[in-house]
Order: sequence, then structure tokens, then C-alpha cells
Amino acid sequence: VGQFLNTTNGSSSHIDNIEGNQAAFLFALPNVAIFQDYNTTSGTNTTPTHNFNAKFEPGKSYNLTVGVLGGGGGMTNGATFQLSLYYRDAASNMVTVASTTITNTKTLFPANTHLVDFNVQVPTVLPTDAWAGKNIGILLASRVGFDLQGGYWDVDNVRLRAVSDPILQNVAVVSQRLAFTLQSAPGRYELQASASLGQASSWGSLGTITNASGSFSFTDTNVNSGGRFYRVRQSP
Repeated sequence: VGQFLNTTNGSSSHIDNIEGNQAAFLFALPNVAIFQDYNTTSGTNTTPTHNFNAKFEPGKSYNLTVGVLGGGGGMTNGATFQLSLYYRDAASNMVTVASTTITNTKTLFPANTHLVDFNVQVPTVLPTDAWAGKNIGILLASRVGFDLQGGYWDVDNVRLRAVSDPILQNVAVVSQRLAFTLQSAPGRYELQASASLGQASSWGSLGTITNASGSFSFTDTNVNSGGRFYRVRQSP
């Protein structure tokens, strides 16, 4: 595991979307990993700095995004890499909350010059979840076996985003149509409308959307003079 300087722009090996001028690499060997949580140390340090103090807060969902590039150094197709969010239990064991496994293929990584973003999504944390209130840990790990070992992964631009419960905001009337923005964790949501808050059976679906970026604009073309109420819920 280490870090490297990007080559100069115009070079055949220049990675065009590195943040800054350097990134990290991990050899595609069994159990090679880097991780960060509240109590981790690095190098010759023996005392944790506690600089990373994010926690799984009830009522919020979490999205981890990492730029990854596979195929380096003659990596074998089928080699795997895992992104994880975890917490530590009372015995300090890493307990995975959510993870995404990346499998190296020529289709997924057709060139060695562009990092691809991958995501790990933790749904809205409930007060009863074992990880509620626990410090967040981030793990980036090679999961290759000895049969497919070899080559290296490049990683860069690790982003952790916390999102509160989905809300509808920026409400405005545009050409007699009601427009608003759904602010939420990335995922699928159903928008519903009703003419009355007091009748549970009166809620009708306006459609299911995929909010990929965390912000989605919507316009209701069927607004009438009587007005309507709106709500949003997660969809399978």
C-alpha cells in the first residue's frame, strides 16, 4: 500500500480525474487494506488523533463514494475489491454495516486513465440499530484469493456524506404547476399526493423516481384549485 504522483497531463498514463496530484494504490493481494475510524493510528504513531469522529446518527442515512481504478499491473479479471462502512463492537472487532464489492473486468475498467466512482449506501439509521450512535469506520480492502493475486488497485477522492430523512423543499408555483425538490439519500422514492390529510386511503402515487445525486426536481402537472398535500417514502 502506498501513494503515487500522477503523471503529467498528456502522458499516456495520466489519470484525468485525480483530486490534486496524487492518489493511493493497494496491491491486489489477499487482505491488503487501508481503514480509518475514531481509534486508528498510522505510521509510527501509537496514540490515535481522534480526528475522524463521525457517528451513525439515528434519522440519517450515509453514502460512501470512492474513486477506484482496477486492472493495474496486469491484474487478473475476476480480482475483487471491497468498500465498507463499519463500526467497532465492545471487543473492538470491525462489524460491517454495508459494503460494495467491485470485480475487475475490461468492461468496467476499459482504460487505466479514469477513476470510476463506486458507492456504499447505509439506509436511514434507526435508534434500535446496533450501529446507532457508534463511530463510523471506512475500510478499503483487496478481497482477492491467492489464485487471482497480482496487480494493483488505484483509489482516490473518498467521500462520506450524511443525509437526513427525505424532505420536500424549494416549493414554488411555476405556470400554475407546483414544483419542488426532493432532498434525500440516493435511492428510489415514491411521491404521493392527497386532497385530505385525514383519510389514509386518499393518498395516490405520483410516480416512483430514482434520486441518484441526492437532489431531484419534480413538477406536479395536476394541481387544482382545491390544493393537495404531498409526502415521500422510500420504495423497494
